[in-house]
Amino acid sequence: MAKLFGTDGIRGVANKELTGELALQVGRASALVLGDSSPGKPLLIGRDPRLSGHMLEGALIAGITSAGLDVILVDVVPTPAVAFLTRTLGCAAGIMISASHNPLEDNGIKVFGSDGYKISDDQEEQIEKLIPSDNYARPIGGGLGKVHHRPEAGQLYVDELRKQVPLDLAGLHIVLDCANGATSDYAPRLFRSLGAKVSTFFDQPNGTNINHFCGSTFPEKIQTLTKEVGADLGFAFDGDGDRILAVDERGNLVDGDHILAIMGLHLLRNGQLPANKVIATAYSNGGLRQAFLASGGDVQYAPVGDRFVLETMLQEGCILGGEQSGHILFLENSTTGDGMLTALKLLQMRQIQGKPLAELAQSMVVFPQCLVNVPVRDKRNWQENPHIQKVIKDAQEQLAPLGRLFVRASGTEPLLRVMGEHPEEEILKATVQLVVQTITAEIGNVNVS
Repeated sequence: MAKLFGTDGIRGVANKELTGELALQVGRASALVLGDSSPGKPLLIGRDPRLSGHMLEGALIAGITSAGLDVILVDVVPTPAVAFLTRTLGCAAGIMISASHNPLEDNGIKVFGSDGYKISDDQEEQIEKLIPSDNYARPIGGGLGKVHHRPEAGQLYVDELRKQVPLDLAGLHIVLDCANGATSDYAPRLFRSLGAKVSTFFDQPNGTNINHFCGSTFPEKIQTLTKEVGADLGFAFDGDGDRILAVDERGNLVDGDHILAIMGLHLLRNGQLPANKVIATAYSNGGLRQAFLASGGDVQYAPVGDRFVLETMLQEGCILGGEQSGHILFLENSTTGDGMLTALKLLQMRQIQGKPLAELAQSMVVFPQCLVNVPVRDKRNWQENPHIQKVIKDAQEQLAPLGRLFVRASGTEPLLRVMGEHPEEEILKATVQLVVQTITAEIGNVNVS
């Protein structure tokens, strides 16, 4: 059996690759593996609004209850709410049904342990080994699991955010792009409860419009909206609410690197940043590390993927880390990336420093960067292609020592991601384009426009 778990759970086209049958098996195997370490405790299930979530939820319920464990359903909630509620409600595990920023056709299954952290590689392997097996006890009668509906539990998550970052936002005008996703109800409610004037867009999920030309993967929308309504700042979420991009009062984008710089440099200056560093990935802009080095700190790079950022943070004893995409981890407050928490933290920093977001974002100087996603027929074994390897090596030498280039396969899609960085934009674009052309010629998916 091919490996199911990628860098962020199981993901695929719903009802084609991620079928109801597979979800039932994942539910059963998750109950057997994770329920064994927490006897008698239920599993919690949340989902984003995409239509296929109902199908997968039903299948997961069947798998979990067939193993004799109860299920708590919290309906549509952001991913960080599942992590929080799993701990708060004393569950053996939590499952989030979401494909995050991916298009409607996709869906995914993310599994959290009883501690609110995503499960380990070892636990994922145990679950995968059990999936094809039929050798397990099948309870009958009163031994089957029950289903408990707790749609109101999401408010506990909102209350926790207000407790973690107490703010008075009276007089502030905020624009929200909720990606027609899991934050559509929660984010406007949160910021209005804190006194802000809130203009909301893409907050009417209908099951088929999630991430459709909106949200954090289309940042130009929130940039335009923030300027059009004359707001003080804006936030764009992804479909499941675990990442966020911000826009300042001038309409400029404030991405995850800027957020790490704003938050991390403040903590560094006040002696509150353990090890004097934050954790980022190779996608992060070189200007981020330069800003920390200039202030006596540093940036350490983890492999791409939020789970690897988290692992490195725990290993290094760091409390702040994240990705340029806006997936930020505040380990003193949460066990996973949280877009709404990140927004609150930025607003808090704005108040503490008494500066608008545009001024705060100047804490780092951005190096020109270019990222190209190349559709490929097969993302395996590309590193063994001599033509691709030669063009990558030549490009790295061309951009050194001030710039860099790296190529990696997407963990969730049939893509190779080519990222380059260099102080001179024309050199950068020409070098990256040559790499992209070679990959396309060698293994490109000619059927993708």
